[in-house]
Amino acid sequence: MSDAFPQRIVCLTEEPTEVLYAIGEEHRIVGISGFTVRPSRARKEKPKVSAFTSAKIGAILDLKPDLAIGFSDIQADIARDLIKAGVEVWISNHRSVEGIVAYIRRLGAMVGASDRAEALAQRAQAQLARVSALAAALPRRPKVYFEEWDDPQITGIRWVAELIRIAGGDDVFPELMMEPLAKQRILADPTEAARRAPDIILGSWCGKRFRPGIVAAREGWADVPAVRNGDLYEIKSPIILQPGPAAIFDGLDAIHAIITAWAAKTNL
Repeated sequence: MSDAFPQRIVCLTEEPTEVLYAIGEEHRIVGISGFTVRPSRARKEKPKVSAFTSAKIGAILDLKPDLAIGFSDIQADIARDLIKAGVEVWISNHRSVEGIVAYIRRLGAMVGASDRAEALAQRAQAQLARVSALAAALPRRPKVYFEEWDDPQITGIRWVAELIRIAGGDDVFPELMMEPLAKQRILADPTEAARRAPDIILGSWCGKRFRPGIVAAREGWADVPAVRNGDLYEIKSPIILQPGPAAIFDGLDAIHAIITAWAAKTNL
């Protein structure tokens, strides 16, 4: 006999899939985003029915979902079409590290797995505290420029900037981190990032390979400390640009490892 919680869930983005698998509720998922990479077995076990700004509405309806879960106002049109077709939809809109932890708890409650979701949320909080303590012991805090897209240049969203701070660095565009939409974080003056002289440049070009050489070759960037010292690094999009557990666990570790190596090199 089935329980009273959603039995047939379509995950329109990656983070609900990752959370549901992590708390042992993957049997409820009937469809996933084509961008899903965590866990890797999800791609083999579940049909891919959406991208980020588009979805196969007919294919989703064929799965007879009783809940569709997505993220952000960017998916408003998908949500509208599904709602018109009679599907219940939950679109989360969190943008902070605290919001990611709260999201884990809310999603767990929605499927009757509050205890397991709470355990995952507490592991996430412990990870944040662990890395924060390590970062506090660093001899220096680097200035960090995070680039989400290269043309036009787009700076990092709030949870990315917060993870940089927790990892031991300082985002060079703190005034833009609170802007929820990518178009609001486009640099009006592309040379402004160079003028802020970041010690480290992190790139995650939203699904395409980050190319440090292209950044280093930009006019006026040769004397940027990160370029001069070769401190340009890619953070893979799946572990930093989706507001779920991946960012807190793998993304944060990746940023902290880069900052730790930079601190060791500059403290010689």
